Amino acid sequence: MPDYCSFSIKPLSNPIGALIKGLDLTETVHGDALLDIRSAWSRYLVLVFEGQELTPAQQLNFAHQLGRVIRYPMVQGLPDYPEIIPVVKLPHETRNFGGVWHSDTTYLPDPPSATLLLARELPPSGGDTQFANMYLAYDALADQTKQVINKLTVIQSSAKPRVAKGRSEKVQIGARAGDIELTAEHPAVRIHPVTGKRALYVNPAHSVRFKTMTSVESEPLLSLLFQHQINPAFTGSYRWQQGAMVLWDNRCVQHYPLNDYHGYKRVMHRITIA
Repeated sequence: MPDYCSFSIKPLSNPIGALIKGLDLTETVHGDALLDIRSAWSRYLVLVFEGQELTPAQQLNFAHQLGRVIRYPMVQGLPDYPEIIPVVKLPHETRNFGGVWHSDTTYLPDPPSATLLLARELPPSGGDTQFANMYLAYDALADQTKQVINKLTVIQSSAKPRVAKGRSEKVQIGARAGDIELTAEHPAVRIHPVTGKRALYVNPAHSVRFKTMTSVESEPLLSLLFQHQINPAFTGSYRWQQGAMVLWDNRCVQHYPLNDYHGYKRVMHRITIA
């Protein structure tokens, strides 16, 4: 485990994730500290910054230091900070936002590199987020399977029926939700632009079929890959704390927010980075 002079770091699990301590993100991060964050992020893929009671402006400032902030295409942002998406589940609701294993917005031609999620209000228990390392998922495939999927392109859609729609989608984009379908084509195996490593790049929320196959022809292989990529050997989980902010690499990580806190309110603020 590397040493970082700017902060202390503790792995969350063997496959993925690390807890960062000793950083104050209310102020702009400079020099070596920012380099250390990027280095740790490349190694652990998911970074957790606890104890960060940030204002929306401070969260947005940190996001800008990581890259170009973009707006989420399907949900309205905060009135004064349209780049920040409120991810909310109310006590009477039974569905949560994005409640299926996925990578964010793979139905865009240029999906985001990162997501930054800050806990604003949490239930007394539950609501953990699980993460899966797609480098490990690819590496563990049989050589024959790798040879097949290395050549395949996947059609990704925002309208796949399995996608869970939470209150934010239904209320904030209203009737337009049923009229919008965004689609894109991406390789089934993505080469990370920074690390050069191969990552499995299909997900059950948005991957519809392979470009050279029908949906029926694609189903057996897609189903196999969907089950394979959430093997416990590739996954880790984070139990949210008030004021925690999590940064994950959308190019090589999938995530799944657990929906086990019915009767309680949960509010998160999300920022997406190009």
